[in-house]
Amino acid sequence: MKYSEKEDPKRRVVITGLGVVSSIGIGVEEFWKNLIAGKSGISEIEAFDTSAYPTHKGGEVKNFKPENFIDKRKLKHLGRASQLAIAAAKLAIHDSGLSQKDITKAGVILGTTMGESQILEELDKAWITHGEDNLTQGLITSYLTNNLSVNTAIELGATGFNAVMPTACSSGNYAIGYSFDLIRTGHSELMFCGGSDAFSRIAFTGFNRLLAMAPEKCQPFDKNRRGMMLGEGAGILILESLYHAEKRKANIYAEVLGYGLGCDAYHMTQPSEEGIVNCMEKAIKEAKISKEDVDYISAHGTGTPQNDKTECAAIKKVFGKNYKTIPCSSIKSMLGHTMGAASAIEAMSCCFAIRDKIAPPTINYDTLDKECAIDCVPNEARKINIRVAVNNSSAFGGNNACLVLAFPTSYK
Repeated sequence: MKYSEKEDPKRRVVITGLGVVSSIGIGVEEFWKNLIAGKSGISEIEAFDTSAYPTHKGGEVKNFKPENFIDKRKLKHLGRASQLAIAAAKLAIHDSGLSQKDITKAGVILGTTMGESQILEELDKAWITHGEDNLTQGLITSYLTNNLSVNTAIELGATGFNAVMPTACSSGNYAIGYSFDLIRTGHSELMFCGGSDAFSRIAFTGFNRLLAMAPEKCQPFDKNRRGMMLGEGAGILILESLYHAEKRKANIYAEVLGYGLGCDAYHMTQPSEEGIVNCMEKAIKEAKISKEDVDYISAHGTGTPQNDKTECAAIKKVFGKNYKTIPCSSIKSMLGHTMGAASAIEAMSCCFAIRDKIAPPTINYDTLDKECAIDCVPNEARKINIRVAVNNSSAFGGNNACLVLAFPTSYK
């Protein structure tokens, strides 16, 4: 493999901390244990009344207590998406062993689909109830999309580069890729990156109106799949330069080898096979690996008929005759689609898969679909030696992002 032969080893980028808030676990240990056990986080929605909707289930995080992570006096100024992101970031810090001195210089880049959508709901309600002249300044300014990364940086005391990636369901990978570039080019030594989205009536209404929601369960790649399940959560990864990580003797989960991005501009909601192919091939080329090096693919795998069919066709085109031999699981079968957090949480799953040599399962799989004839690791996790993992993500408007992660080889 060529990926351990970079010109400047000190500018290599590694992952040293992980934090997650999800419907199957808060914190990395609970999350990974339940993920490889194939536990479903789908349940009846309690955040709001769904009686007027055709579906009633989702991947809601029900045991999250923000006061365990944030001073209660600050909570009224923070939307749920920010609360989830801050909690995940603090869990990542605990996992990484970072000092406050390290954190102060760090940057924060987060992806999202909806931003603080629950605050937007409050704004709508206040407007309808009391009129626009009675909207409070605090409520209006709390909705700003950039608040997600700003609130996280303020809470952590991180004074470096700060941005939000609003490329919807691929934005977690976008945030990781941008952070990778900042470190590789010497603009930063340490970055907090990932994504966050909270469950909201707005998102739930939108996906129901698109007829994209399954009524009972998410079945990626199954012949009888009926759609996605909406979820919520946050996933934060800590990226460091190899030099910085070695200097503080950090634990290293994986190395970021490269990524590929693309807006195929094919259709507002329909995926493009060519767009996904181009994105995966860009990522493999930048990572300086061959297609034969790829041991595992974390699929976008939403469970919608068209998305799964198109992604499988793209995988077949990229990997040719070997496409059936590469495990390609979708953890959305367990979590639901966590939107802006999805590819960030899936990148974390790749880190654990590389570390523990286990491919997580695609649950709820019953019937083969000949148009999705990949090895989707059906229903049970599988032991496999994973040295290189590819993390696929796609979003409305053709915003595709593919990330390549690898087992941390010798750095000397």
